[in-house]
Amino acid sequence: MDEVIQVTQWLSSITPRKKAKLFFFTTHADAPSPMVGSNDVDTHEETQLPLATTVALHNFKNIDEFLKKKVNTFSCYNVIENEITKTDYEYLRFYSACKYLDVVPPFLDLEKISAIQNKFEMTDEERDYRLLLDSADLVLEKVCDSLKPAGVSQMWTALRKDRNLIRGVKTIDIIGFFVDPNPTGIKECLFFFIVRFLQKADKINRVNTNRLERLIAQCDESSSCEEGKTIDFIIDSLRFYPTELYPFGFCLIMCVIEGRDGAMQEIEKTMEISRHLGMITHTEKNPTKETIELVKKELMKPKYQFYSSFTCWFMSHGDSNSMVLADGETIEREWFLASFPDISTFQLKPKVFFMVSCRGANKFSLKGDEFEGQSATCDYYDIGSALIRNRMLDITDSVRDISYVQPMMDTLVAYSTILDHLSGRANTHGSIYVDRACVLMSENISRGRSLTEILEHLSQDLHEILQETMDEDRIVYKQACHYDSFFRKTLKLPYTRHPKEDVHSAPQ
Repeated sequence: MDEVIQVTQWLSSITPRKKAKLFFFTTHADAPSPMVGSNDVDTHEETQLPLATTVALHNFKNIDEFLKKKVNTFSCYNVIENEITKTDYEYLRFYSACKYLDVVPPFLDLEKISAIQNKFEMTDEERDYRLLLDSADLVLEKVCDSLKPAGVSQMWTALRKDRNLIRGVKTIDIIGFFVDPNPTGIKECLFFFIVRFLQKADKINRVNTNRLERLIAQCDESSSCEEGKTIDFIIDSLRFYPTELYPFGFCLIMCVIEGRDGAMQEIEKTMEISRHLGMITHTEKNPTKETIELVKKELMKPKYQFYSSFTCWFMSHGDSNSMVLADGETIEREWFLASFPDISTFQLKPKVFFMVSCRGANKFSLKGDEFEGQSATCDYYDIGSALIRNRMLDITDSVRDISYVQPMMDTLVAYSTILDHLSGRANTHGSIYVDRACVLMSENISRGRSLTEILEHLSQDLHEILQETMDEDRIVYKQACHYDSFFRKTLKLPYTRHPKEDVHSAPQ
């Protein structure tokens, strides 16, 4: 059959809503930067003009033409060995979006997709199409699905009132002030236009969504939300780190085995819980400085742009400032922590570090009267929220910026013990902290718990456990863990995911 006819038939089989979503996923806002041809970013017209004209004319002609162009480009594309190009990235995104929406063209060359995945050095686990979908876009899709046409129309009206933001933007004028979003697929086009416009204007990204939340907050709940949804529910969904679908993220496990009883148990537990959470996992036993440098270099590869989060378990002996490696050399803990968050592939994504080692030799030993608890009282002052608001600064958009980000932002570091203190372990099971952390994460999957909630529970649980030194003094002591957070959103644990199962159900 002639290819033109095939493409025409394929487009005619896709509903307007799915066309809008396919266009949205295909014009992904944050293309990887360390790629050949990545400077040729999507132009303002290419990503927004088709949406604007579709909303204005109630006609999907321009979106159809865009999708035809993509298909034709991929059909003529020759995969070049060893050199990752912008088209490689777009091809994978297009394929994953089609797969997710259940609209894969029957004529799409799957061998080319496999060849591109080879260039990205993807493992068998990483060839799951769900890895290629952008989690932030999936969250925005759910927000759109939660809004009625009237709700998106109200967002548009609120946006049009911000004259400083829309001044001189031609696509805004194409749509006009009053919009009828009721025809099938028009609501989606208008919502996705608003999102891509705010992204291009540097007002929102995968972490900073305040500007979008403010538009949604101005909607009338009774007329703007789909059944069972509320404005608060929709806004709350934007306040979590986007980690939709499989995999939840990439997990790096580094464990010094030499001289650490139970270290293999630590590896087994962390691997099990990581896979249970839906992470793709890599383990480094007995790491050295060279190992760490090689791992950092590996994480700079373009394929890691597709991951939604990064988790690292580092388990070794240590003292207040450093950690002992397998060859007896030490590294500064702060150097290790500072070197990973700056890796570009995981910018604007949650990064969690579990640092499991002693940070000194002190012990919170329990003797006699020290078992007796003490209580303290304090006074509470009720300050009305209206009074507080009246005293707050009026922070305008002109003094806000989301372009420049401190490297440690979106990072959480969990320590197995406090500064200058021991981190306890059992001879056969390894670190008690690792054991309890894995148990609590496993128990809280599917309960909607956030990572910080679990870490707080872990702090309580661990501090209840009486431990004993293994020397002749046999001192009974307690261990206290803690974490430092630079998170800007909440990181929820995912529901149980099985990598080899297709959990996808096609959206409408």
